[in-house]
Amino acid sequence: MYNMGMVFKDYFSGHSAEYARSRPQYPPELFEYLSSVAKEHEAAWDCGTGNGQAAVGLAPYFDRVVATDPSAGQLRNAFRNAKVTYKQASAEDSGLDSASADLVTVAQALHWFDTVRFFEEARRVLKPGGVVAVWAYTLCKVTPQVDTIVEDFYYNIVGPYWPPERRLVEEKYLTVAFPFDEFKAPPFTINLDWTLSDMMAYLQTWSPVRRYLEAHGTDPTELIAERLADAWGEPHDRKHVVFPIEMRIGRS
Repeated sequence: MYNMGMVFKDYFSGHSAEYARSRPQYPPELFEYLSSVAKEHEAAWDCGTGNGQAAVGLAPYFDRVVATDPSAGQLRNAFRNAKVTYKQASAEDSGLDSASADLVTVAQALHWFDTVRFFEEARRVLKPGGVVAVWAYTLCKVTPQVDTIVEDFYYNIVGPYWPPERRLVEEKYLTVAFPFDEFKAPPFTINLDWTLSDMMAYLQTWSPVRRYLEAHGTDPTELIAERLADAWGEPHDRKHVVFPIEMRIGRS
């Protein structure tokens, strides 16, 4: 269970079903790559799993995947897979056996952790020579017109409601001390074809949208809905959406 001695900031349980439906899915090539750099493929630990999309992506390549998250709401709505076991636990106190994992992954969640304590826990759980990979995707790219509106929404409208931890994503995790034998991963991107409603659904999963709603009683996405619709054009048209993935990876 989650270590109640820490303050767990749960920004997602209140809309975990929407989160599971609308968050971008990682490319299969990313998981194939992670499998290729793991020395063995007995077990992987996906920490801060959220809706489990990374855990399920790892499942074809490992005998078993343990996916942990402190949010019960997220775990209730996580994707199911016979090789994935979900467990409610904190990143810093997983309860997993020492030297039990060939790979530890953190997808879009490292900024919520006590990174020093988590990396100590990851080193304990990893087998000697095991791999730890942490990544996040940054703001998407669609068209210059759409991008300008999304950036205005991100920085100006809901900007004050982002938790301070979000800055680590903007910094691509490069300011985080990474105490492993680091090596460079190839570039990866999430490539999607979205309608206008897909884009709006994604924006509504952002944690500051909920915080803005609680503060003002209105949905902040309504403030950009008309502008975004004009920039998008035909709402059912599918536009190519690209999310750059920023990864840090190393061996224990």
